[in-house]
Amino acid sequence: MRTRSRMTAAGAILGALALAATACGSSNSSDTSAADSGSSAPAAASSAATGAAVDLSGVCPSTVVVQTDWNPEADHGHLYQMLGPNPTIDSNKKSVTGDLYANGQSTGVKLEIRAGGPAIGYSTVSAQMYQDKSITMGYVSTDEAVEFSGKLPTTAVFAENDKSPMVVMWDPAKYLNVTDIKSLGTALKKSGGVVRYFSGAAYMEHLIGAGYLSKDVTDGSYDGTPAKFVTDQGKSAQQGFATAEPYIYQHEVKAWGKPVKYQLIADTGWNPYPETMSVRTGDLQKLTPCLQKLVPVMQQADVDYFKNPTPTNDLIDKLVKSYNNGWTYDAQVGQFAADQMKTLQIASDGTDGYVGDLDASRVQQFMDVAVPIFDKTKDAGVKAGLKPEDLFTNQFLDKKISLGF
Repeated sequence: MRTRSRMTAAGAILGALALAATACGSSNSSDTSAADSGSSAPAAASSAATGAAVDLSGVCPSTVVVQTDWNPEADHGHLYQMLGPNPTIDSNKKSVTGDLYANGQSTGVKLEIRAGGPAIGYSTVSAQMYQDKSITMGYVSTDEAVEFSGKLPTTAVFAENDKSPMVVMWDPAKYLNVTDIKSLGTALKKSGGVVRYFSGAAYMEHLIGAGYLSKDVTDGSYDGTPAKFVTDQGKSAQQGFATAEPYIYQHEVKAWGKPVKYQLIADTGWNPYPETMSVRTGDLQKLTPCLQKLVPVMQQADVDYFKNPTPTNDLIDKLVKSYNNGWTYDAQVGQFAADQMKTLQIASDGTDGYVGDLDASRVQQFMDVAVPIFDKTKDAGVKAGLKPEDLFTNQFLDKKISLGF
């Protein structure tokens, strides 16, 4: 899941740098198990795909409330893309509300997007959704869904991205022959360096258990700032995000000012779907009429965002400035993030050629890796006999909506 380690890392780094956000502007215009995970929308294209008007009134809540896992950022672009012109910003509640738009027209309902992270006391989105039943859906990554499947069950209905951007990064000038995390681990044993990460991150237990890193080269003292990485002069590595740190360290950390190299943790076998749009499992049936129309709108918004991310990134900058909680995010980082999501296939059509689906075999493979790790934790809440179809459904997706890259 997008844990506190993600939240604290990006916020502390950018806050410490005191970046000035730029180019502010408005955006463009009963219990049931998950349905068959392999099913999808009928063959006929949805209104979202054809560019026709979409009417969500009467089938969706009058205000669709979405709980995110962090402050506004380009990684959430598809969501902010759906806000119509001149949305209302609530700086105190760290939320923004406007007409929910599709194809340049109002759908007849409102969209409220709530910031996560510090705005919700660094709670998980799953916990927040069960605490506040006014939330329609939220960002729940596959690892969070697995971990809390027994206590706080959620069902993913749309995967905005196909890969997590989380990485381990290092100095390529210091480690000339390091090409991946495994060779980094070998090099660190010789140099006396470590990989700094936020203590308690489940992915690190995977990296150690799978032999990518030995425990003696890991250090759970990362505080989210670049200070130790810089003062070590590249001797040690650290966690980061491919959509932020590579640009920030090269261009905005003046004490570093050079490239870093990295590998996606997703490529080591810890490969959850990040930030899937999810509902409380018990609400899936009653929300089905809404989701049948809304999910294709979300798919199309994802496509539209990548065609022209600048207006939505400008809105994100405006929200960040308005929320004024120590998080800063400038237009250059936002554009870098959009480019990285395409280049690294963090955003992609997946295996089936349309945006937003989850693959049952991949979810099972992730569960095989993750469940033994979560079962060791004190507050383990994994559902007994958990199956992939307990965690997601593709039934609302329109197969005709594709990112096209």
